[in-house]
Amino acid sequence: MPKLNLAALMAAATVGIVAGPALAAECPADQVLKEPRQIENAPDIGVERPVIGMVDLTGWRGQGNFYLRLRRLTVAPGGVVPTHWHDDRPSIVHIAEGEIIEHNVHCAVPIVHKAGDTTPEFGEGHGHWWENKTDKTVVLFSTDVVPFEKKEEPHM
Repeated sequence: MPKLNLAALMAAATVGIVAGPALAAECPADQVLKEPRQIENAPDIGVERPVIGMVDLTGWRGQGNFYLRLRRLTVAPGGVVPTHWHDDRPSIVHIAEGEIIEHNVHCAVPIVHKAGDTTPEFGEGHGHWWENKTDKTVVLFSTDVVPFEKKEEPHM
């Protein structure tokens, strides 16, 4: 994996985000839960996650051994991004093509994300899974901070 400079990676990660409409759809205010709910343990179905680039952040501003990573996820029709958590992995996801549904522990109803939406993912108890209920492939760009020891885990 070639090393990229941080400025180049961040520029690539924000393509479409800056030019896009705004942040993604959010949980309707009257559906935000005071206590997180249990969500199903959704399986990984029809998702490809090639890494576009990584930056080694070792020692940057006194931080530990982390990577800043950019991936392009394609979710096939009927595909599922499995249940996962962002307690310790900040991420920003940009929906480039299609429409995808998020099931989040903090929302009583599913959240629909459409092309052009961008959504931050981080915080204690931030758990969710996504599903493509359409007949078209969904394309997402995900930028996240990953610990060295987790960089090869596909669901990280």
